[in-house]
Order: sequence, then structure tokens, then C-alpha cells
Amino acid sequence: MVQSNTNRARSSRLAIAACLFFFLAGQPFLSRLGVQDDESIFGYAFLEPRAAYMLPIGHSRLPLMLMSYLGTLKAWLYQPIFSLFGVGVRSLREPALLAGAVSIWFFFLFLRRAAGERAALIGCGLLAADSMYLLTACFDWGPVALQHLLLVGGLFLLLRFYQKGSSLSLAAGFLLWGLAMWDKALAIWMLGAIGVAGLALFPRQILGVTTFRRVAISVAAFAVGALPLVIYNAETQLSTFRGPGFSTDDLPVKAHLLMYTAEGQGLYGWMVDEDWQAPRIHSPHGALEKVSLAISSAAGRPRQGLLLWAFVLALLLAPLARGSDLRAILFALIAMVVQWAQMAITATAGGGVHHTILIWPLPQMLIGVSFAAASRRLGRAGRPVAACALATVMLAGALPINEYYRLAWQNGGAINWTDAIYRLYAYVRTTPEKRILCLDWGIVDQLRLLGRGKLPLGIIFDAVPADGSPPDPNRVAEAAGDPGDLFVDHTKDFEFFQGRGETFVKAAEAAGYRKDVLTVIPDSWGRPTYEVYRFVR
Repeated sequence: MVQSNTNRARSSRLAIAACLFFFLAGQPFLSRLGVQDDESIFGYAFLEPRAAYMLPIGHSRLPLMLMSYLGTLKAWLYQPIFSLFGVGVRSLREPALLAGAVSIWFFFLFLRRAAGERAALIGCGLLAADSMYLLTACFDWGPVALQHLLLVGGLFLLLRFYQKGSSLSLAAGFLLWGLAMWDKALAIWMLGAIGVAGLALFPRQILGVTTFRRVAISVAAFAVGALPLVIYNAETQLSTFRGPGFSTDDLPVKAHLLMYTAEGQGLYGWMVDEDWQAPRIHSPHGALEKVSLAISSAAGRPRQGLLLWAFVLALLLAPLARGSDLRAILFALIAMVVQWAQMAITATAGGGVHHTILIWPLPQMLIGVSFAAASRRLGRAGRPVAACALATVMLAGALPINEYYRLAWQNGGAINWTDAIYRLYAYVRTTPEKRILCLDWGIVDQLRLLGRGKLPLGIIFDAVPADGSPPDPNRVAEAAGDPGDLFVDHTKDFEFFQGRGETFVKAAEAAGYRKDVLTVIPDSWGRPTYEVYRFVR
């Protein structure tokens, strides 16, 4: 018993060290790159101009949903954070990074209960050194940080319920899953996959603990967590479930993205500029950047880790597992397949790293259990062999983290993540104009958040129809004809909707107005990113 408690304490300390590594590895990224639109979109639940679904209660209106599938849970959690610490990249990103680190701890606790100390340490270590898990949590444009925390936390609590019989754990687990559904209804992918895998492999165990009282507790707790989503769908004729439908057109692309995410390559050129994309390269400043460059050079500019190969090896070693270990491996595998199949056939979803990463930490679970089971076949040599394998894959995963950091400080963010947004905000916050009208996607949400809803923002890009038909002349004349309006658009190289701003300007010119450029806002690399102008007769 003493030896068992000692091993348990040692494994807990190692798991905490892995969580701490993850948290510290994310720190250098926090102040890098600009705020991205989807990273800041939760702001319009409370900040003007508001566009969330509101529930009227007396004289108040409570924001429940941002979109048909995206709730306001994150906005509610950030309200007190911003009130205490103000709005900035640290207060925006630190909580999401912390949520990612805590999700790794919950994963360790779950896997330790499911498959033992060794499997839990392997899985926990692999997850902590995964560049895609780190970056998607740190910048949380998915958003995914709360998804991972709530889903894995629910798994741990429900396994604890099964082993201990605690009704409190049962209720808490389903409450977390209900909150996950409110946070982002795509949680149904993971929950559905867990349900299929659980019923396929553990039907007797599930039925053995199922009673009417426990079903009632589960349904009630889940309903409480998902209540805002339930209210929204009751009021909007099930809008969440009237989505884009299904399509297999993008299957090859989504399969390729799955592989790229597993390799750690999914964000090159999309989040950070590649070496060949940068107009000029920054020299290292400070010890951390110098060390980062030295490691990158010595390692040969590593772009990918070994997680995919570790997963393949784990599948090959799976037949060596027996009993509960084999069932745990099959559980992770079935849940992965079912979850990815759902995102693969969902039209207009599943095509980004922020979707694929929702499968995590199932790959790490499979690898951890398989490696642990195989290592036990080696007797006394099994522990050092497993430790060496884990260290190798973790090191191979940490090198791409450093590579992303090198690209971030050396080349800067790609179009989605330009740091020019900070200079744009500094400029427009001092302007006396009556309205600031944004002509392209990827501007208004960041300015809303950075300005805490105090900027007189407006959206005008919808005046130019996406189908290519001519703009509404009345809307163009109304906007261009007000001398108190300031217009903000991306420069040509940074446009999201190509030609939309130019179309609007031509329509304004046809109505007798001239574009008067006030300033062009560059990023830290001197790339002209935003154009600020007004119209004059």
C-alpha cells in the first residue's frame, strides 16, 4: 500500500509537471500575433454593437447564443476577467491557455482511472507536448479550450461515478457535458462518439448502473447545463439542428487535414507566415528568441512531430493488450472514427484544425494505453523502454512548438493574425468620427473587443452582395454621404472578400463621391494591412 501511494504521488507530480510545461510553453505566444476575428467574436454578447440572441427578463436582456451552434458561455466567463484585468492579449489568452492545461490534468485523472498510472503518464505527456493542442488552446479561435475542458472533465467524473457510485459525480459530469453543448453545439460530435463507443464495448456495465433515479439525475443535470441552448431552439424552431446538411465533397481535404493536424503541420502559413512568405525577417531580440533560433537551426527547422507514427505503432501493438486495456484502446479508436466521420460528412464544417483538434485527446489515450500494455510485456525493462519512447515523442512534439514560435517572432502572423490590428485600434480610438464602418470581414470583432464596445462601430460590407450583384445604391449613398463616417478596409493583399471594398468605392464614386485616404496602417514588418479613408464630394 505504501509503495502504491508513493507511485501514485510520483505520477501525480509528473503529470503536474507536464501541465506546467504546457502552460509555460504557451506563455511566449500570448503577446505574439494579432487578435483574430473568431478569437474575439464572443465579445458581441456584451459589447456594442451587439448581435447575440437575447432572452428578455424584466428590463434586462441576457445573451444566450452568438450563432445557432455557438453559445455565450465564454462571454459570461470573461465578463469578470475583463472587469478585473481589463481587455488585452494577456487577459484574452491566459484563461484559455489555463483551461487547456487543466484539461490535460483532467485527462490524466481520467486515464489513470481507466488504464493505470503508466498509460496516464504517457497520454498526459503526449498531449502536453502537442503543438496543435497548445496553439488551438492558446489562441482559442475555435473556440476549443472550454470544449476540451468540459468534455474531458465530464469523462473523468462519469468514470468516477461508475467506480465510486457517487451521484454527485454523475450530476457534475452531465452538467459539464450540457455546458459543452451550450458552449458549442459541435460537442455533439464527441458526445455521440462516446455514446456509440460506450454502448458497443460496455453495454453490461452501463446497464448495470442504470436506474430510473440516475437517468433522471443525468437528464436534469445535462438540461441545466444546456438550458440556454434549449431555450434558444424552443424560440427559433430548432435552428441549431437546421444546419447545412451533409456532403462528402470535402472528404479528401478533411482526411489530409487530419493527418496534418496529427503531424503538427496544420497551422503553417495560416497562423504564422512561412520563411518564403515574409517580406523581411526580424532578428532575434532577447535571450528567448536567440535560444529559439539556435534550437531551430540545430534541429534543421523541424516542421512535424512523431504523433502520427506513434499512433500507427500503437495500433500495431494493440493486440498485445488484454482485458480492460484492449477495451480502452477499442473505446478510443471507435470514438475517434465515429467523431471524425461526423465532421467529415458535415457540410461547411470539419475543414479546419479547430475542428479536427476536437478529436484530441483520443489519439493520446489510444497511444498511452497501447504503449503501457506493450511495455508491461517486457517485464522490468518495460518502464525504461516506455519512458524512452515517451521522451522521444515528446521531444519531437516540442520542436515544432519552438518552430511555430520562431516563425511568429521572426516572420509575423499570416493574414488572419496580423498585429497591425493593434495599430489600427490605436488610430481609430482617437478619431472624432461619428461612425467607423468596416468594409471587410476580420475587422469589426477585434475592434469591438479591444475597444470594450466603446467605439462607434458599424458594418457595411453586407452592402455589397456576395453573389456579385451590384451594391444597393441607397445604402452606398447613405454611408458615403455622411461626412461623419470613417471607413476601414483591408489593403488588397490582406483582403478576405476580394474586391468587395473596391466595388463599394466604385459605387460611391458613381454616386458623386471621392475616396480620401487618411492613413495606411502597416504591421510590425512594414506590410500595408489596413486602409482608413472617408468620402468627400
